[in-house]
Amino acid sequence: MKVLIADDEPLARERLRALLADMKGVEISGEAANGLEVIERVNDARPDVVLMDIRMPALDGLEAARHLAAMPPRPPAVIFTTACGDHALAAFEANAVDYLLKPIRRERLAAALERAQMLNRGRMSALASGQRRTHLGAVVKGRLQLIPVEDVVYLQADQKYVTVACRDGSDVLIDESLRSLEAEFADLFLRIHRNTLVAIADVAALEKKGEGETVLRMRHRGERLPVSRRHLSEARARLRHPRRP
Repeated sequence: MKVLIADDEPLARERLRALLADMKGVEISGEAANGLEVIERVNDARPDVVLMDIRMPALDGLEAARHLAAMPPRPPAVIFTTACGDHALAAFEANAVDYLLKPIRRERLAAALERAQMLNRGRMSALASGQRRTHLGAVVKGRLQLIPVEDVVYLQADQKYVTVACRDGSDVLIDESLRSLEAEFADLFLRIHRNTLVAIADVAALEKKGEGETVLRMRHRGERLPVSRRHLSEARARLRHPRRP
């Protein structure tokens, strides 16, 4: 069983290494100090289990676990190892196998690893999230790529997928519905068309283009996106008085 250790405290990682050292059949495949590093290490090492703290910089353990749950071809099992006793419900909503409170006892860790080994990982792909994400996850060439929400200029639906248009000019596809994205990021994005959401913070201007046509000019990509008549009044109102997060 390949195990990845994720904790922003070096001493905590050292303690877990010591606990795992003499466990039969366990191989430590790497370490990570924050949630973004977890995604990177899992992409590279493909561990069976991630032992992960919750409070970490860059991307916390709960959000990292939600992204891992959608990782192809099968997600790793996640066991939270934390000093925080008040996140157990959120941890299990993020498909965690177990929730271990520090200081962690060897017997308790061994039992959690045994449980993780017995689980059918095919049942762990459901993504459950009670909080708004800070990143969107896209599978690119078989790897999970995280896109910071603040770098998104607009989201555009096309049949089954949604195109994520980023500030740097790149586009990626995600397998999510525009409606669910609108509900999750209602204060950050504005619907201007049945198939388009735009980042309010990236809108440069609302402009007239020809007779009866209105467009939004986006700041970072310079694109002009059409605003449908159905959504025009709401767009004007939201741009005058944007919602606060």
